[in-house]
Amino acid sequence: MTFSVPHEAPIGPLSRRKSKFAPRSTPASDGGEKLTTSAMIASLDSEGRNTISAPFGHALCDLAKTRDDIVGLTADLSKYTDLHVFAKEYPDRFYQMGMAEQVMISAAAGLAREGFTPFATTYAVFASRRAYDFIFMAIAEENLPVKIVCALPGLTTGYGPSHQATEDLAIFRGMPNLTIVDPCDATDIDQATRAIADHNGPVYMRLLRGKVPDVLSEYGYKFELGKAKMIHDGNDVLFISTGFMTMRTIDAAKRLKADGIDAAVLHCPTIKPLDVETIKREAAKTGRLVVTAENHTIIGGLGEAVGAELMRSGVFVPFKSIALPDEMLDAGALPTLHHQYGLTADAIAAQVKSWM
Repeated sequence: MTFSVPHEAPIGPLSRRKSKFAPRSTPASDGGEKLTTSAMIASLDSEGRNTISAPFGHALCDLAKTRDDIVGLTADLSKYTDLHVFAKEYPDRFYQMGMAEQVMISAAAGLAREGFTPFATTYAVFASRRAYDFIFMAIAEENLPVKIVCALPGLTTGYGPSHQATEDLAIFRGMPNLTIVDPCDATDIDQATRAIADHNGPVYMRLLRGKVPDVLSEYGYKFELGKAKMIHDGNDVLFISTGFMTMRTIDAAKRLKADGIDAAVLHCPTIKPLDVETIKREAAKTGRLVVTAENHTIIGGLGEAVGAELMRSGVFVPFKSIALPDEMLDAGALPTLHHQYGLTADAIAAQVKSWM
């Protein structure tokens, strides 16, 4: 039996629903000119800063020099997670699993049971949406030392909802035994990679790859798993930020300083377990507006975690959150999207001033 599909335009209710599926447009910048960078850009503009190439890949290679338990797996994305650096240096300890995240996770679990410390890489959307149950049952339930390191977290690509992992933290925060890390920059990634390799349990780490800005080294920063770090103090505003948004809050604090507003930046690279004691202590200091900032949806990420802990602890302070909206985001050039969704330093500073 054969079927034919009519070529006529739909009529009635179908025609009225057609506009729902029209392509979304990306707005232009303030000057009316669309910014043109690749939609697939996987790291951030350096904003005039020094950058370090592939900090995760090089840190893993350095670890592997003295640890023969380190192995790397990828789901056909070694080049786009910087694992190609490790693959070139240690080809017999590298496993290309193809476009099969569930298989990769299961293989990583098996390797961990045999005494290895696997680093499994893919995009954050594929780990959180496609492989969740395999991570839960094969790795987290058994508390195996598998490190799941994922590129394109949040709004670090312009390819739209299929690649924008804006809800990965919300998905993974409810998983028992899983440690969650969201590094800020190249220094953070290098140090966090070494720290999670030593952690006796599963880890999900968000990854900036390619040429990654180096921001925190000038502040004498040292990563500690499970610890928040004060980058610099201030009397009027307390930013509690994670991931690349710490870069942006540092820059926003400089802009606010020029307007007479003194802002502190507390960087929280570990989302779970959250450094509740440091957050409570800093938030309880009188007279400061507390503002969380994250590259994640407003639902279920750092902001809600911090807000809930403050309420449970009886720390009641003026509290605001800067995050992505609870919606499917647009596709387009990354700088344009960051401007559109309020993730730029200028947008953060303007938002804070409107709250003061």
